[in-house]
Amino acid sequence: MRERSSVGLGLALLSAITFATSGTFARPLITGEWSAVAVVIARVGIAALVLAVPAVLALRGRWEVLRRNAFSVVLFGLLGVATAQACFFNAVRYLPVGVALLLEYLGIVLVVGWMWLAHGQRPRLLTVAGSVTALCGLVLVLDLTGAGRLDPVGVLWGLGAGVGLAGYFVIAGRTDARLPSVVMASGGMAVGALALLLLGGIGALPLTAGTADVTFGGHRVSWLVPVAGLSLIAAVVAYLAGVASTRLLGARLSSFVGLTEVMFAVLIAWLVLDELPGLIQLAGGVLILGGVALVRADELRGAPQPVPTPAAAEPVPAGDR
Repeated sequence: MRERSSVGLGLALLSAITFATSGTFARPLITGEWSAVAVVIARVGIAALVLAVPAVLALRGRWEVLRRNAFSVVLFGLLGVATAQACFFNAVRYLPVGVALLLEYLGIVLVVGWMWLAHGQRPRLLTVAGSVTALCGLVLVLDLTGAGRLDPVGVLWGLGAGVGLAGYFVIAGRTDARLPSVVMASGGMAVGALALLLLGGIGALPLTAGTADVTFGGHRVSWLVPVAGLSLIAAVVAYLAGVASTRLLGARLSSFVGLTEVMFAVLIAWLVLDELPGLIQLAGGVLILGGVALVRADELRGAPQPVPTPAAAEPVPAGDR
C-alpha cells in the first residue's frame, strides 16, 4: 500500500512540475500572434495525436473497455480539459491572472466536498488543516496584494475553472482501472481540443495563431519550440502522469499535490524567465508543501491495514486468484 502511494506521489509531483511549465512555454506565443485559446488547442490537440498510437496499442483486444467508459472519457475532456482551460482564460479577461488562478484552485475544496457529500468520505481534522494551510500558501505564492475590486463576471468564470479542475481529479480517480491511463489522457485531450475549437469557430473565444519567431529564454526561436514544449512536456507527460497518479492516490490527495504546480511554476519562471520569487512567495511554497504533507499523513493514517494470514492457512495457487 505504501509503495503504491509512493509511486502515486512521485507521478503526481511529475505531473505538477510538467503542468507548471505550460505558462513559461505559452508566454512567448501569447505575447506574440497567438490567442490563449489557440495555444491551448495546439497544446492538447497535438498531445492527443501523439498519444493516439500508444492508446490504440493499449486497447488491442479490449475495445469494450473503452465503450463502457466512453461517457467518462468525454466528460473528462469537457470538464477536466475544455471547461477548466476555457473558463480560466475567460476569467483573465476580467481579473488579474493571480486571482483567476486562485479561483481555479479552489476546485480542490470542491473535491473534498464532493467526496464527502457523494461518497461519504468525511474529511478528518488533518485534511481540514491541510486544506486551510495549502490555500493560505497558495494566496502567498500568488501575491494577491493590490488585486483591487473583483469583477463579478470574472469571478464566475474563475469558479467555472474550479469546477473543471475538480472534475479533472474526480473523474480521473473514478474511471475503470482497466481503461489504460494513456487512453484516458489521449481521449480526454482530443475531446477538449475539439470543444475549444468549436468555441473558437463560433466566435465565443478568440482564435488566432501565427508562424513568426518568438523570444524564449532570452533567445529568438521558432514558434515550434514552445509549441513542442507545451504539447510534449506540459500535456503528454503532464496528463499521463496526472491520470495515473490520481488512480493511485485518489481524487482528494492528488488534487492537493496538484497545488504544488503553482510553486513549481514560480520556480520555472525564475530559472527560464529570470523572474525571481520574493520571500512571501517562498513562504507560500513552504505552506503548500506543509498542507500536502498533512493531507498525505491523514490518507496514510486512514488507510486500511492488511489482515494477517493465519500461519496454518494454505497458500492460494497463483492460477486460482
